[in-house]
Amino acid sequence: MVFSSIPFLYYFLPGVLAVYFLTPRKGKNAVLLISSLVFYGWGEPKLLLLMVFTIAVFYLCGLAIGRAEQARWKKLYLVFSAAAGLGLLGVFKYADFFIGSFNALTGLSLPLLKLALPVGISFYTFQCLSYTVDVYRGRVPPQKNPVTFGAYVALFPQLIAGPIVRYADVVRELESRSHSCQEVSEGLRRFLVGLGKKVILADNFALLIRTFRSSAEPSVLFYWMYAAAFTLNIYFDFSGYSDMAIGLGRVLGFHFRENFDYPYLSRSVTEFWRRWHMSLGAWFRDYVYIPLGGNRVSRGRWIFNILTVWMLTGLWHGAAWNFVLWGLLFAALLLAEKALPVLEKLPEVLRRGYVLLAVMLSFVLFNAESLAQAGSDFAALLGFAGLPCVTAQTLYCLRSFGSLFILGVLGATPVVKQAAERASRTRAGWVLEVLAMAGLLLVCTAYLVDGSFSPFLYFRF
Repeated sequence: MVFSSIPFLYYFLPGVLAVYFLTPRKGKNAVLLISSLVFYGWGEPKLLLLMVFTIAVFYLCGLAIGRAEQARWKKLYLVFSAAAGLGLLGVFKYADFFIGSFNALTGLSLPLLKLALPVGISFYTFQCLSYTVDVYRGRVPPQKNPVTFGAYVALFPQLIAGPIVRYADVVRELESRSHSCQEVSEGLRRFLVGLGKKVILADNFALLIRTFRSSAEPSVLFYWMYAAAFTLNIYFDFSGYSDMAIGLGRVLGFHFRENFDYPYLSRSVTEFWRRWHMSLGAWFRDYVYIPLGGNRVSRGRWIFNILTVWMLTGLWHGAAWNFVLWGLLFAALLLAEKALPVLEKLPEVLRRGYVLLAVMLSFVLFNAESLAQAGSDFAALLGFAGLPCVTAQTLYCLRSFGSLFILGVLGATPVVKQAAERASRTRAGWVLEVLAMAGLLLVCTAYLVDGSFSPFLYFRF
């Protein structure tokens, strides 16, 4: 089940909220756990076994770490939990990648496992790992209530595609949280904004991308349109899901961290990664980069730390060499920015342009089905593929999707949000906002009924 679907919007969510708010405080976590398991197992019930197993392993390991008196036993339980979580992630997500790479290197033909990738496994595995690490570090006490811990791991608003929520950030709200009409109202508004980003913007950019890939008249301009479309598509897709998750969290009494902060306005790649998928960047910083020594080491070791973190960041996004290279590309850009402080002295417009170009080209690599396709895409973008600069179909698509690009560019800046906030401060503006949210829901519903739907990109991670 996905947020941008009729069953979720008009059956599952209203039913869950009705039961949740009618249930006494002590039973609310049980409602969340049961509804989250139903949500997760809706499409493939067998995946529930993996989810329940993961919950059980990390719950028991957390208790064992908390009760162990000797440091070596604490470390042993921590290592066991990490091995279990990363082992499952490795088998389901990376086994075929490593087997295929080994076959290509050795010329052997070892059979692939061909296991289906459990939706959201990267997200809930990282959440569980942060829990046992924080218990080991003494930052949080182990959770003794299995229902409460299960509700944390399986919490449906952010289960499928984040943001990555750490136990330490929500432990108080898991134990006791408050609800108010204002929080519910603001949460629903945030959810609807995210729904609009996904259904109206991201899905229509996905339509342009499909049109491009099936085109019989490619051109250099069409390739650049594709690169720009995917750059906006992945932003509105993922930030839209994060908005919906954060909004639903507020409805239920949780306050999740922000995950995006207008990253395309960044003036450096370093700043871009402080604004893009912020929960993932913070996770790698706190649980990989700093434990490796961060930047408080020799220059050679620091470079090694950067390369390690970004290679793992690339692999986290997908089990393919283009993702590995995508991560290492950003490592190279970050190292270059540190080595060439002259970039900070460039005019702001050039700095922003450099970041946009670098990010857009990186997403061409990110979205390629193979390294060969990535190579052909870059050749076409640079005019080395023997394609015409423009074709009739390119101009037709530019006219057809021109207004979408304008909306996308505006939506990737705080302009729309600031205008809405100014308007809502008046009584008339508040009424208009309510009408706008209702209209947004109707438009999104019409798109969904019409079948204009694309799955969330981050479902595959």
